[in-house]
Amino acid sequence: MSTIVEDALETYRSNIRLVLLFSIPFVIAFLIPLIAPLPTYISGGGIFLRSASIFLNLNVLSLAVIVVSVFISLLFLSFAYVAISLIVKAKRTLSRTAAGVARELEKYTGRVFVVLLLYAFVLTLVDVLSYFVGLQGIATPVVGFFLFALVFYAPASIVINNSGVLASMKQSALLVAKRPQYFLLWIALLVLVVSILDFLLIHITGTPVSSYLMLVLNSLFVVPYFVILQAEAYMRRFSILGR
Repeated sequence: MSTIVEDALETYRSNIRLVLLFSIPFVIAFLIPLIAPLPTYISGGGIFLRSASIFLNLNVLSLAVIVVSVFISLLFLSFAYVAISLIVKAKRTLSRTAAGVARELEKYTGRVFVVLLLYAFVLTLVDVLSYFVGLQGIATPVVGFFLFALVFYAPASIVINNSGVLASMKQSALLVAKRPQYFLLWIALLVLVVSILDFLLIHITGTPVSSYLMLVLNSLFVVPYFVILQAEAYMRRFSILGR
C-alpha cells in the first residue's frame, strides 16, 4: 500500500513544474464560485454552496449565475484533471513525448467534463428533492459518497485508456468494487492531509486568513497530488505495472 503513495509522490516531485502549471486551472475553478455573487463558504480548502439560502432566495438571475459558474468551474477542473493525468500516462507508458496524447486533450477534457457535470447534476437533484422531505442532511452525503465511488476512476480511465463516458464510469465502479483498498486509502489520506494542514494554518494565521490560504494550498499542491495518486491507482489494473 505504501508503494503507490511513494510512486505518486515521485511522479509529483519529478514533474513539479508541470504539475504547478497544470494546477492553475484548479485555482481558477475554485475561485469562480467564490468571486461569483453566490451564497458560498470555505471549509477544509474547498468551496461549498449554501443550498438552504438558494431555496429561500432563488430567482432567474441567481439560477443563471449558478449554472454559468458551475459550468465554467467544471470545465477548468476537467482540463486540470486531464493535464495532470497525462503526466502519469506519459511516465507509465514510457512515452518520450506526449504530443500524440496532447492532441487528444480537447476530447479527454470534454469527456471528463461530462462525467463531472453528470455527478454535479445528480447530486444537485438529490439535494433539492431531499430538502423538501427533510432528508437533505442524510441523503446528499450518502448519495454523494456512493456516486463518487462510481466516478472515482472515470477521469483516469478516459485519459489513460481512452474510454468513453459510460465505459469509464462502468470501469470505475468495477475497479472500486474489485480493489476498494486504493479508493479507501485515497479518501483516508486526503482527509488526513487536509485535516493536518487546516489545523496548522488555523493555529498559525487564524481562522479568516487560514481558510483562504488553505484554498490556495489545496488547489496548487494537495489536489494535484491526489489526482496523480488516483491515476497511479488506476494504472494498477494493468498487472505488469502493478508488480
